[in-house]
Amino acid sequence: MSANDRPTGRPQTSPAADSVFLKACRREPVPHTPVWFMRQAGRSLPEYLKVREGIAMLDSCMRPDLVTEITMQPVRRHNVDAAIFFSDIVVPLKAIGIDLDIKPGVGPVVDRPVRTRADLERLRPLEPDDVTYVTEAVGMLVQELGTTPLIGFAGAPFTLASYLVEGGPSRHHEHTKAMMYGDPGLWADLLDRLAGITSAFLNVQIEAGASAVQLFDSWVGALSPADYRRSVMPASAKVFDAVAGRGVPRFHFGVGTGELLGLMGEAGADVVGVDWRVPLDEAARRIGPGKALQGNLDPAVLFAPREAVEAKAREVLDAASGLPGHIFNLGHGVLPATDPDALTRLVAYVHEQTAR
Repeated sequence: MSANDRPTGRPQTSPAADSVFLKACRREPVPHTPVWFMRQAGRSLPEYLKVREGIAMLDSCMRPDLVTEITMQPVRRHNVDAAIFFSDIVVPLKAIGIDLDIKPGVGPVVDRPVRTRADLERLRPLEPDDVTYVTEAVGMLVQELGTTPLIGFAGAPFTLASYLVEGGPSRHHEHTKAMMYGDPGLWADLLDRLAGITSAFLNVQIEAGASAVQLFDSWVGALSPADYRRSVMPASAKVFDAVAGRGVPRFHFGVGTGELLGLMGEAGADVVGVDWRVPLDEAARRIGPGKALQGNLDPAVLFAPREAVEAKAREVLDAASGLPGHIFNLGHGVLPATDPDALTRLVAYVHEQTAR
């Protein structure tokens, strides 16, 4: 058994320790398949739009009362088996002084992109005192959630580096790849520094009571397996190593990463998230034994009639049948125009179909 296949650290003593979600993460028998959705806390909910009205995204991430309310909204509405902490992957970068903003309809925009070795000096280590609002919000949530687990999260070093180097969202990642191929020493140092920041951000959430953590590598599907192994995997592995032994399952998720699934598990994840492009039985073959899987209904399916949604959800459940440890989720985040009632019905359907 490899180090990455061992049980996930010491047993938890929190009220959520015996939850269906955490049992599935540990690949233990469960009474039903647990369900949660990426981006369940947010823009598809009218109650979210109401409380966020007139408040900038980053400002809302720094208000513990608002973070608590938004995180709880889908738990109340959908009866999901876990909550996902409401925040954004660029919050730790903002907290250490990087001049960035989240522009509506665009995403994170960095005022001064990181392109040179001198620019690295702007990336100082993250200290817990930089994000006291995160500690406070997690503490409030753990108390309110009780036996429902809270998932903390962070952006993976590659995706954070891409935002910093490109200056914002990018389709082709030309500046990112130019640095990665043209100045591999600078690239490695950038990712290593971001791995430290990300590790600190995850550890703050774990210390405050998060029951699991997910590393989002949203853009890493732009890379070949060879590039991932050589230029990205060491930094991701450093993050997973930094939270190993904390008693919390470690999730890894990226979009368009069918060719990278085995490597993403190898980097140190206990649970590998799979997007909708690869069936879960095939994903399990690529990843190998010792990992739980998460996924993987296409988010666009939720716009189809109820019968079609249930048929596609059944396909996901059938592909996952016999796998030890499956957490039902979408293959990416909830789309903004999704009918919230479709999500509520989907949770009920998965619970009913998998009751044992």
